[in-house]
Amino acid sequence: MSNENDKVILNSIFNPLLPIGETISCEEIPDDTQDEIETDRIKNVKCLEVEGVKAAESGDLDEAIDIFTRAIQMAPEWASGYNNRAQAFRLKGISEDALADLDQAIALSGRRGRAGCQAFCQRGLIHRKEGRHELAKDDFEAAAALGSEFAKAQLVQLNPYAALCNKMLHSVMLNLRMPEL
Repeated sequence: MSNENDKVILNSIFNPLLPIGETISCEEIPDDTQDEIETDRIKNVKCLEVEGVKAAESGDLDEAIDIFTRAIQMAPEWASGYNNRAQAFRLKGISEDALADLDQAIALSGRRGRAGCQAFCQRGLIHRKEGRHELAKDDFEAAAALGSEFAKAQLVQLNPYAALCNKMLHSVMLNLRMPEL
């Protein structure tokens, strides 16, 4: 059983660009954008989304896209469906379709809540991958403002000075804690 200090050390090893003590975690951002009463239609959409995620996890991205498209057709105002389909498009390497879905998810979410945060993170990743670092930075800042630790970590990595300082600090701290390494 590990203690909190062990977790900090392991985190600094696996995430050297993060400040010591910070972690990338699954954030619990409230989903305040989907205030709709859970109708049978919304329950069915959520079931479809689960089915789509399972298809994507099994590697069948085409099936996942089809399922998420059906979910979107059932509830075109539901930002989560666009986020999910964008993820499948992104994994498939179809950035332009992913970006269109993410723009829609951001608009539907009102740029807030879990759906907005996830859309900003995904869009930031696409922009970063495609070399549009300023757009990526803008999206990660928006997601960080909504509470995303992942987005905060991405902002550190996009800042070359912060990344260099964190890497050097990481090495020094690691040497102090584990001189045998």
